[in-house]
Amino acid sequence: MYEIKKQIYINLTKTQKSALCNFLRALVKKSPELDVNKILEKFIEDEKYYLEINNSRFEFLNELIDNEQFIKDTEKYLIECKKYYDYKKSQEPIIQAQKEFEKRKRKFLQEVKMSKEQPTKKQLYYYDRLCKKYNIEKKELNSKLDARNEIDKILTEHSQI
Repeated sequence: MYEIKKQIYINLTKTQKSALCNFLRALVKKSPELDVNKILEKFIEDEKYYLEINNSRFEFLNELIDNEQFIKDTEKYLIECKKYYDYKKSQEPIIQAQKEFEKRKRKFLQEVKMSKEQPTKKQLYYYDRLCKKYNIEKKELNSKLDARNEIDKILTEHSQI
């Protein structure tokens, strides 16, 4: 998509080209169910209407809107945008799987870190109070992970009753 931008709208300024390309890309993203020709027709129709009522966001299109080269360039860009968003949509399951993998990895690394740290005073106090409340024999807690797991175990066992 970025390579095609260099080849199209040669007679427009950098700002004009950028504004037009951003608008066209947003059009494609907003209506993925439409094909390129329908999007092009809708864009040209809308711009002609806005130019007629002197309310266009692209005043510079007044003399270009019917130009054959402009229409070809616009169609090329719309095709590239469509390909880009179709590709992005096809990659979505892979991206979601990668995010899920990273989430599990962070959780695993957090547990490894917790297994090497001493339990906090709050954890020890809370565990002590739970053991007294439910008349449970205390176990030796060697890490934050052990404390968390024991507390969770006690809470789940006694919340079901």
